[in-house]
Amino acid sequence: MRPKKIKKINDFELTILWDDEHQSRYALEHLRNACPCAGCQGETILLREYSPPSPDMSAAGRYELTGIQQVGSYAIQLTWADGHSTGIYTWEQLKDLCECEECLRKKVHT
Repeated sequence: MRPKKIKKINDFELTILWDDEHQSRYALEHLRNACPCAGCQGETILLREYSPPSPDMSAAGRYELTGIQQVGSYAIQLTWADGHSTGIYTWEQLKDLCECEECLRKKVHT
């Protein structure tokens, strides 16, 4: 599963057309809040767990997408207007984040 086309369609949404012709539509706010980086989600290093502080949800530019960069053949890196750009979203993570009716139905049945 790989994207054929990734496009920011307006100031609030991003779409991905997948190679199986499925189209995922993402609210930018949803993508930013699901940022997979260690600074947002935390991580475990040498058996020690790091939990990040709560983010400032009102930071200017937090939900303004300014760049999309492909990472290898497996992911994209999103850059936000507040300077955050460490989240690497794999194709699998993006598929899991899709909230269309079809994908939500599949999640309920698995």
